[in-house]
Amino acid sequence: MNNNDRIHSRQEEDQSNADSTVASHDSRFNQTLRNVQGLLKGRSIPGKILLTRRLDPLDNSNSKEYSPTYERSFSFNDAGTSDHPAKATEEEVQSTSKPASVANVNKLKKSSSDRDNSSEEVQKSFMGARATDSARVMKFTKVLSGSTVILEKLRELSWSGVPDYMRPTVWRLLLGYAPPNSDRREGVLRRKRLEYLDCVSQYYDIPDTQRSDDEINMLRQIAVDCPRTVPDVSFFQQPQVQKSLERILYTWAIRHPASGYVQGINDLVTPFLVVFLSEYLEGSIDNWSMSDLSADKISNVEADCYWCLSKLLDGMQDHYTFAQPGIQRLVFKLKELVRRIDEPVSRHVEEQGLEFLQFAFRWFNCLLIREIPFHLITRLWDTYLAEGDALPDFLVYIFASFLLTWSDKLQKLDFQELVMFLQHLPTQNWSHQELEMVLSRAFMWHSMFNNSPSHLAS
Repeated sequence: MNNNDRIHSRQEEDQSNADSTVASHDSRFNQTLRNVQGLLKGRSIPGKILLTRRLDPLDNSNSKEYSPTYERSFSFNDAGTSDHPAKATEEEVQSTSKPASVANVNKLKKSSSDRDNSSEEVQKSFMGARATDSARVMKFTKVLSGSTVILEKLRELSWSGVPDYMRPTVWRLLLGYAPPNSDRREGVLRRKRLEYLDCVSQYYDIPDTQRSDDEINMLRQIAVDCPRTVPDVSFFQQPQVQKSLERILYTWAIRHPASGYVQGINDLVTPFLVVFLSEYLEGSIDNWSMSDLSADKISNVEADCYWCLSKLLDGMQDHYTFAQPGIQRLVFKLKELVRRIDEPVSRHVEEQGLEFLQFAFRWFNCLLIREIPFHLITRLWDTYLAEGDALPDFLVYIFASFLLTWSDKLQKLDFQELVMFLQHLPTQNWSHQELEMVLSRAFMWHSMFNNSPSHLAS
């Protein structure tokens, strides 16, 4: 065999090995993707999703229209919270910092094949949930017990849910209201709470004769809206609760004249109020009474709500300024994302003449507080606050996932039925499982599309 023949033979052999390697990688990836898609249908929650460039199109036989230019490898972390059992055994829980190895893929394959063994799986899931909860609490305790809290680690843990009794401390830290340095924390909170008291005394506890006409009208509007806030939860109908809401909202509005008070901001105070009251009141919120608290404790709770609301809205000020341009921009992004993910739904909504602004504006304005049961809101807000400055953009993915929960249903409705359905979504019986599914899909889509804006171009 001459040299040319040897070279040609070696090239063919190298090409064959390369094709075999690509086929092996494709097979592993497609199997992993199918497993994850199965998990997303109700079995587990994905952790980090790692993106690598891919040269050939994905196998779309089992999924909606995903990005054709990315290969996705998945790793899993514990997504259980103290309120909701994890849907995977402890064996499936993997570190979010490592890509799924071949061994992990094999575990996922085994998990998929065993799903129909329901009784055994239920038993394992509850055992895994207890172990996961214990492990998560230990992780939170370790992060919070340091002299200086590493906020990135806290965000990573909090994204999947915060233990109830740790939530007040964690939220203050995530929002930057409480400093990460534990030695400074108590002094800063004391000073900020006194500053809130001074603001209330200066702006709220004054006669109307010292207010402008605009301020009087704003206070009246707040007084009208407070009784309408979370009307299906009796706790918020207590006069003392409504008075606290009124003080917080009016003081915030006076201190933020660029937007002032906008209807919907009243809803945004409620998760903070419930979380910070939980430091003083035990049991179910249905049995809480503000009259059980001293004036000092109520003042501290109001101050924490005020400052945390301020921190939250600092990152989305243009959502509540004149014409609310920030919300309009995000509604447009939502429309584009839905078109990319679920083209049949997008086309049907457009053919029926329904504008996304007609139903999604309220979602962005009130951050879904009016759309899902209130007992799920604090868990949802764990993820909101863990996102930090990236929250506005991530809301688009959460709301797309929320909307497409009813993909099949939406395509069967005409204009009037769509309007009625989207105004009264059937979430009244939702549990943590449905919420975790919305968040997991949002995370996956965000990882796919957020760094590839060309996929969302018109």
